[in-house]
Amino acid sequence: MEILEALHDGLLLLDGAMGTMLQSRGLRLGERPELFSITHPQVVEGIHREYIEAGAQVVYANTFGANAHKLAGTGHTPAEVIEASVRAAKAACAGTNATKVALDVGPIGELLAPAGSLGFDEAYALFKEQIDAGVRCGADLIVIETMTDLYEVKAALLAAKENSELPVFVTMTFERGGRTFTGCSVSAMALTLEGLGADAIGINCSLGPKEIYPIAKELSAWTRLPLIVKANAGLPDPQTGKYDVTPEAFAGSALQFMEIGVSAIGGCCGTTPEYIARMRETLSGKCPAKREYPARAAICTPTKTVAIDGVAVIGERINPTGKKLFKQALIEHNMDYILSQAIAQIEADADILDVNVGLPEIDEAAMLPEVVCRLQAVIDAPLQLDSSNAKALENALRLYNGKPVVNSVNGEAAVLERILPLVKKYGAAVVGLTLDENGIPPKAGERFAIAQRILDAALRHGIRREDVYIDCLTLTASVQQKEVMETLKAVQMVKERLGLKTVLGVSNISFGLPGRELINQSFLTLALAHGLDLPIINPNIPSMMGAVAAFRVLYSQDEGAKDFITKYVQEKGAAPVVPVQGMTIEHAILRGLAKESRELAKALLSDMGEMELVNDRLIPALDEVGSRFEQGKLFLPQLLQAAGAAQAAFEVVKERIAAAGKPSVSKGKILLATVKGDIHDIGKNIVKVILENYGYQIIDLGRDVPVARVVDEAVRQEVRLVGLSALMTTTLPSMEATIKALHERLPGCKVFVGGAVLTASYAEKIGADFYARDAKQSVDIAREILG
Repeated sequence: MEILEALHDGLLLLDGAMGTMLQSRGLRLGERPELFSITHPQVVEGIHREYIEAGAQVVYANTFGANAHKLAGTGHTPAEVIEASVRAAKAACAGTNATKVALDVGPIGELLAPAGSLGFDEAYALFKEQIDAGVRCGADLIVIETMTDLYEVKAALLAAKENSELPVFVTMTFERGGRTFTGCSVSAMALTLEGLGADAIGINCSLGPKEIYPIAKELSAWTRLPLIVKANAGLPDPQTGKYDVTPEAFAGSALQFMEIGVSAIGGCCGTTPEYIARMRETLSGKCPAKREYPARAAICTPTKTVAIDGVAVIGERINPTGKKLFKQALIEHNMDYILSQAIAQIEADADILDVNVGLPEIDEAAMLPEVVCRLQAVIDAPLQLDSSNAKALENALRLYNGKPVVNSVNGEAAVLERILPLVKKYGAAVVGLTLDENGIPPKAGERFAIAQRILDAALRHGIRREDVYIDCLTLTASVQQKEVMETLKAVQMVKERLGLKTVLGVSNISFGLPGRELINQSFLTLALAHGLDLPIINPNIPSMMGAVAAFRVLYSQDEGAKDFITKYVQEKGAAPVVPVQGMTIEHAILRGLAKESRELAKALLSDMGEMELVNDRLIPALDEVGSRFEQGKLFLPQLLQAAGAAQAAFEVVKERIAAAGKPSVSKGKILLATVKGDIHDIGKNIVKVILENYGYQIIDLGRDVPVARVVDEAVRQEVRLVGLSALMTTTLPSMEATIKALHERLPGCKVFVGGAVLTASYAEKIGADFYARDAKQSVDIAREILG
């Protein structure tokens, strides 16, 4: 493909902003930019032509928000808007052989479950509708951009790969700290999107070149894919809307990006054809630096990456084998028990959790994806999907958020052909067991040969070498004593000759023997010394985790013994499984366990009053969640899950109060609105959820709300606190007008504001009483005003 050849052989120059260009050509506040392709196609075509004349080799069609969700109520379908937009871009490209048209796919505008209410399959269907329309209209490539939620990106990328053969570029939007709005890390983005088959990945929007540079540099170390950067023209002046990086400075920064190997460069918000022209002049004749990518084994969730560069513990307890209680939990669909096993293992410092739900009595193809989704709602550790059922694996892989491990394949050709295509499609790592149709060979050399066969098959399927882990299989010492050393030899051979990561289920060694813990610990230590990377153990047994901790010190994996000292100075001892009956409501809220929070609230109300529960237990628990969020220990998905758990407890309080005929509990009314002309409301909706869970009554007026409606409703409801949101610099005058009108009609009413384009100083300048940088700060403001 020409586009991909250009990416690999040199520099691909992309276009600049469309939205800010349309605003300068008459786009009104609150008007959907995509509809300009229908109402003013000549204007859209003209903007594309200006970028082409400036040197852009790819122009993004005006389809960023052309999904059914965002177009609802406009009277136009995605197909209509996409057809008009691609037509305008194609018309601008007429006569130019080199310029290509990209179908531009932006966020849906709703958070996906569990953080939001939109299902993965619903998101996929919305994206598929856009992809189908773009393909029909003749788009040359697909660009998925300005994404903050890795799960939403996965839905979009799968829709693109499964419904077209076009090249797919993906860029996400990061904040200064190197994570997206939802907490997704650079490494998780790279691992997941490369695995899913993106052709190029990168960063766009939110930040200027200076702020994006260190993030792009980190990304270059995590992927071998071509890199894309479309930075904003710096930061906008909230008062004038002008951006603070000139075309000349912007072009100069592009040289820095080329030095770290970025091969596709364009502009985002605030950039114009002049920026692209200056870049063309500055970069003419230059080529991106060649990148060296260190192959690394790693798996991830959006917020946690586990690099297998030392020992990483896989927790074994989510598995019915030999566990009567777990079997019963699966049969009875007791998710509480399953989640408790997961949480206990994470709190005992397991790095990865094995998930096996295979039982003849249940539908594994339905249960495995359900358990995966439930686990990912409450823990951030990567998962190992343990099944030989291809349908169960595919269902779980499709819904897994991040890059998992598949456990497992073996040396049988039929098994390899059944499972490896799924591993490749969904970008997972895979465990290969050294057995085949003849069983487990007794000798290390024979097991090594199977490992080689598995590796060769994986490479033929396009799976990276570093994504193949080998399990040389632990045999029971009480029955096959001589084979114990053969297992250890095989581990060493795989590690030294193939350079692959190794896995072993350790506890198998001691079946049928007394003193099992001693045997397990001793074998674990021997295996680690022979090259074991991923022991599958029970992390809730202190002696097992102690052996790992000691090994990491003795083999210089724990630099300065820092982790060991921290662990054993505190002397935590065993980390027991916490059953629901032994869990505190604070713990349930912190982990986002709504059902448990509800049951615990009911139990606590037998001994304490409603407001005592709210003020002494629920609010402090939420404060702890908020504190961890501010410290970067929790991220948006966990914050919202915790809020949902607190809400479940709060509902019990409200039910009890209503049953007793007491006045309803509320700390006061707060009115929220996104200002006139602004059509973005995810941030406002998050603030709403958090405030509601602190006991405030929220009056949500939605988005694009006229000044008069905000004021009239505030007067009618007699509110003392109003929160206003804006994401676009062009709507800040609406925010200022709303604040002024509120203060005139309701002198005692206080106003707090928030949004990506706002700063504390500008909030003060436009008359706001408070500036809230995030949802947690909005709670602090509410407490100050309403108590």
